[in-house]
Amino acid sequence: MSSNLRKVLLVGTGYMGVEHCKVLLSLGIKPVVVGRSRDNCLKFYEKTGIDAFDGGISKYLEKNDCSGFTAIIAVSIDSLAETAILLLNKDVKSILLEKPGAMSKEELKKIQYLAEKKSANVFIAYNRRFYASTLAAQNIIKEDGGVKSFIFEFTEWRSDIESLKHSKEIKDIWLLANSSHVIDLAFFLGGYPKKMSSYIAGELPWHKRGAIYSGAGISDMGALFSYHANWDAPGRWSIEILTNKRRLIFRPMEKLQIQELNSVTIDYYDLDDEIDKKYKPGLYYQLDAFLNFKVSNLLNLNTYLEHFDIYEKISGYTVNENEK
Repeated sequence: MSSNLRKVLLVGTGYMGVEHCKVLLSLGIKPVVVGRSRDNCLKFYEKTGIDAFDGGISKYLEKNDCSGFTAIIAVSIDSLAETAILLLNKDVKSILLEKPGAMSKEELKKIQYLAEKKSANVFIAYNRRFYASTLAAQNIIKEDGGVKSFIFEFTEWRSDIESLKHSKEIKDIWLLANSSHVIDLAFFLGGYPKKMSSYIAGELPWHKRGAIYSGAGISDMGALFSYHANWDAPGRWSIEILTNKRRLIFRPMEKLQIQELNSVTIDYYDLDDEIDKKYKPGLYYQLDAFLNFKVSNLLNLNTYLEHFDIYEKISGYTVNENEK
């Protein structure tokens, strides 16, 4: 089915809702949009030209049937699970749920149970899987015969996060809420851990569970890997993928740098990234894949939960409702 024939419900009128809407309109889709406050809905209209229903998704569902819709959920992290469950109970069969999908593993399991009961598909939106840099790297990795090792860093900027207007509960799971972007992409490209040792030290005023992270292991693709992050020191997000022929460097993540074998020179790879410059990087191809059932790079909820212990081990705590 062509994407322009799909009926799409977009829940959320904040930054991500606006960015999703821009892509949908470019694909020839005028979504039904639902937000909470009238003020946010008016701001959404100013940015997109689309009138959004205010009052929240619960109020909207009281009078509207969404059973034939495909849904994109781009609400705040603490409302993701509740919104997904509401839509699944209204027989929405295909949902793209913004990362990290929920506040806890228990919430994710509730979504999974209901999705299976309703024969619905739920995907977690990790848009960096669809960056032009990622798509190019996938081709290079295949050409070179696979990943032999990889390194990644997910340092967060302490002062920037501390000043964000997120709740204490969201900041308390910041590794899952934000750093998981890097972790997901690293293991997506290099393979999920088969064996892994993890170490944690320090704490921050807004994140008592840790500030410095280090670890290493071997992936199910046979690649050795290591990672590091120090949220109490300078640093940045980065991934380095090593094949027998090249080192592929994502630093920044939107760009791809290449170091050839027997060379110290590092050059930027010539990316076809016009789409990533026009829209929020990764979003266009992610939505195109979701709407047109091209699922190879999409993260299915079942796969997400299957590997959720990765985040628990790296973070050093079990992310569950009893610990909030």
